[in-house]
Parts: sequence; C-alpha cells; structure tokens
Amino acid sequence: MLTRTITGLARLYPAEVEASDELSRALAFLQTDVSPATLVRAGYGAGGVVGLACLPLALFAPATYRPLALALSIGLALGVVHAVHRGPIAVAALGRSRALGAAPDLVGRAILRMRVDPATEAAVAFAADSGDGPLAASLRRHVRASAGAAGTGLDGFAAEWREWFPALARASHLLAAAGSASAARRERALERSLEAVLEGTHTRLQSFVTNMGGPITGLYAFGVLLPLALVAVLPGARAAGVPITLPVVIVIYDLALPAILLGAAGWLLVRRPVAFPAPDLDRSHPDVSNRWWAAPLAGVGSGASSALAADVLIGRWAVPIALIGLGGGVGLVVHYRPTVVVRDRIKEIEDGLPDALYLLGRRVDDGYAVERAMELAAEELPDATGEVLADAARRSRVLGVGPDDALRGQHGALATVPSRRVHSTAQLLTLATQEGQPAGQAIVAMAGHLEDLQSVEREARHSLARLTGTLRNTAAIFGPLVAGATVALADGMADFGGETEAIGTMPTAGLGMAVGAYVLGLAVVLTTLATGIDHGLDRPLTGYRVGIATASATAVFLGGFLGAGLLF
Repeated sequence: MLTRTITGLARLYPAEVEASDELSRALAFLQTDVSPATLVRAGYGAGGVVGLACLPLALFAPATYRPLALALSIGLALGVVHAVHRGPIAVAALGRSRALGAAPDLVGRAILRMRVDPATEAAVAFAADSGDGPLAASLRRHVRASAGAAGTGLDGFAAEWREWFPALARASHLLAAAGSASAARRERALERSLEAVLEGTHTRLQSFVTNMGGPITGLYAFGVLLPLALVAVLPGARAAGVPITLPVVIVIYDLALPAILLGAAGWLLVRRPVAFPAPDLDRSHPDVSNRWWAAPLAGVGSGASSALAADVLIGRWAVPIALIGLGGGVGLVVHYRPTVVVRDRIKEIEDGLPDALYLLGRRVDDGYAVERAMELAAEELPDATGEVLADAARRSRVLGVGPDDALRGQHGALATVPSRRVHSTAQLLTLATQEGQPAGQAIVAMAGHLEDLQSVEREARHSLARLTGTLRNTAAIFGPLVAGATVALADGMADFGGETEAIGTMPTAGLGMAVGAYVLGLAVVLTTLATGIDHGLDRPLTGYRVGIATASATAVFLGGFLGAGLLF
C-alpha cells in the first residue's frame, strides 16, 4: 500500500528530478522497490496535495488570522515535502544504529566459535547464521558470495560497513588474519579483534554523549523551560496591549512548538551511532498475556473516573486533558507491560550468563559431565539464569536427552527465551563440551568474553543516562508541575483584575486546554526521545514509558493547578 501511495503521488509531479546519493543509499539499505527519483517526485506531489487542501482554510479564515493561516499552510506543505525526502534517510539511519549495536555480539560469536574450532569459515558462518538483523543478513550475503572461492566473505563485509563503523571493518580483518595464524598468535589476534569492536563502540558512544550535550540542553531550555515560563506572562500580555489571542497561543504551543520538538528529536535520534537492540518479542510469546480487552478497559475506566474528578475539582476544561492523558497513558501501560516484563526476565538471563559459564567451566574442568555441571551451577545461581540451568538439567535427566536438546530443543529450557545471545552461547557451550574436560578453560574464557560485552553496554547506557535523565523527569514531573502552576497563576491574575474581558486577559479554560495539550505532547516527544537515545526506538518499551509519562504528566499538571490555586 505504501509503495502504491508513493507511486501515485509521484505521478502528480512528472518533471525530471535528481536524487541525492544519500537517499539512494538509504533506499538500498531499506531494500525497498521504490526508486530514488520516484520518491523525490512523490515528495513534491504530497506537498502539492497538502498545500491545496490547506489553501481554502487560509483563504476563508478571518481577515485578522489570514496571513498566519496562509503562512502555516505554506509551511506545512514545505514540511511535508521535506519529510518525504528525508524520511527514508532518517529511517535508514535508525536502522543502521540498531544494526551496529549488534556488532560486538556478531564479532564475539565468531571469536567464541574460533576458540572452540579455529576454522575461520565455520566461525564466520556461525556468526552470520546465529544472528538476525541487517548486520547478520549482510554477513550471510557475503558468506554466500564467497562460497566456492578463496576467502570467507569478511573482506566484502568489512568494505560494506567501513563507512558507517570503521572499528567493525578493523575487527573483521583481524578475525580473518587469526584464521591463518599460529595458536599463540591466533589468540592475540582474536583478543585484538574483540578489543577493536568494543573500543570502537565505546568511543562512538562517548563522542555522541559529548557532542549532543549542547543540543539537548538547548532543546530543554528553548523547547521546554522558556515556553513554560512564558505561560504566566500570556494572560497579562493582552492587558498590556500585546495582541496575543487564544488562537495564537494554540498555534504556538500546540502546533509550532511540537513541530520544532519533533524535528529536534528526530535530528538527535538519527545521530545516535549505536543502539543495542532488545530481543524480538511480540504478543504471540506464550509468557505474554494476550488479554486484548485489558488495555481498552483499563484506559476507559481510568480515563472516565479521572475526567469526572477533574470536572468536579477543576472545571470542564480539564475533562479532555484527564480523559486523554490518564486514560491513554494507563491503556498504553497495561498493553505493553506484559511484553516489558518478559523482556526484563530475558535480560536477567543474559546478565547471568558470565557467572553461569564461569561455574560451568570450573565444573567441567574438574571432570564433571555437562549435565551434572548444570545442576551444580544452578544451585549456586539463585536468579533467572539458574532457573534455566535447573530446568535444562531436569529435562536432560528425565527425558534422557543431551545438553543441546535440553537447552535449545523444541521444548527445551530456552524455547521461550528469544535471545540470540543466549541461544548462540548455549550452542557454543554444546560444541565446546563435546571435547570433554579440556573444554573447561574454553568455557571460562567465554564467560570473560561475555562479561566484556556486557560491560561496554552498561557503560554506554550509564553515559547516555546523563543525557536522558533530565528529559524524562521534565516530561513526567517538572514540566507539568510548572505548567499547572503557571496556568493557576494566570487564573489568579484574571480574578484579581476583575472581569476577564474588562482587562483583556485570556480565559483560563482556553489557556488551560492549550497548555495541557502542550504538556501531553511534551510527555510523548521527550519520553520517546529519551527512550530512543537509551535503547533505540523499541516499540514496546517506548509505548510503556510514554504511557507512564503521560499519566504522570496529567496527574502532576492538574494537581499543580489545584495546589497553586490555593496560593493565588
């Protein structure tokens, strides 16, 4: 449908156009059937459609607002053109960010495989086949292209991704060199390959944190603090002769500012160099609750009750704010919470892998069978990873199957754990233990390797948290609190001046609704931006956090209005 829509819009602008190389590369990465020239023409066609649709509204607007309406129509049309032309580039940038977040894991899987079996071809094929996403798919293409010829596909893979991540190219070359080196030199080459991709990931993220501190501070100051501070000035502006009316406030706070915030958020997100993708998980997972009716029921119930309370305590203008903010927020939380809970458990299993492998390696090195080693390790790991090992050991003992079937079989302990890191580690564990007791040290080495990977991810998220913590708190608490207090101040100024129209102040109901809508938009945009910087644009986590933020923002905004109203 999207392809047909783009093709149809492109017919509206039949002139010759020229597409940029950046757009061509983006469409190639997204593997779409739309040509770059078709997309450029579609952008102009979409802009023309939007412009013609808005033109009557501008022409028939009241004479006072006609210039503003015309300017908004032209700006909207140009914005649509720009969005269509730049949209694929932004989507491709976000996709590359998520893809490159899997680079340490991909290189790590190849290194671990080579420590079990030094054959480079087998290690590269294992790394490609045991992964998903664009990076693994790219490696699989190069592996297939090199089949029957000299090489492993690493050279072509390195060349493809060198522009986006030079450290990955260097790690790939070191990995290829390790295959033809002696045992001692091979181990050093493998260590240098891992160091290259880990250091590259760390450096890119630290550079992003350093460079984006200023823009995020500017976004916070001019997109949040200053507009909220000006709310208190708006009611008295008309009394001072400044021609600021409610429609102007709505255009500024509910159209212009959200558009600027969205543009700035998009600009920041596409510059995030690496995002660590979460495991793919949807509502078909057996542990995810499939009660489709729970979210609408919770949303309608909480929205209706909060709207009734707002009508009684504040006034009719607060009803839509409470209904949309609390009802929509609670609905999102209830809808996405089951998925987030299962993901948290998978993350706990991943976090416990280094300790589990260390204990398994020690037991295997002491001469224990893998099945018995899993039982002993499970007793020492009182966490989610220990539960998985205990389950696998029990399945192996009761069903009489080997470790691989007990872990990764159709009904194995990992059947409901859709984590590539966990499954590839379990597969390598099985391969390593086929060697018996000598595999113990290799398993311990795997533990150290995974710990290095997790350490880089933890440091990255800790660094990014310094950028996003303020955004999240502002979206959910501080911004709504200031907004509620300033609307209450405006209401107090109107009451102090007597009749609203007599002094020319702005009606509280209109101002409250306009600022309340801005607060809800602020909660959505800033929370999405913070989550995208921390984890990439992950839909379940983003929806869950946006739900919490909007519900919190609504309660704090209305509570701030009530509390401040007692003082003014």
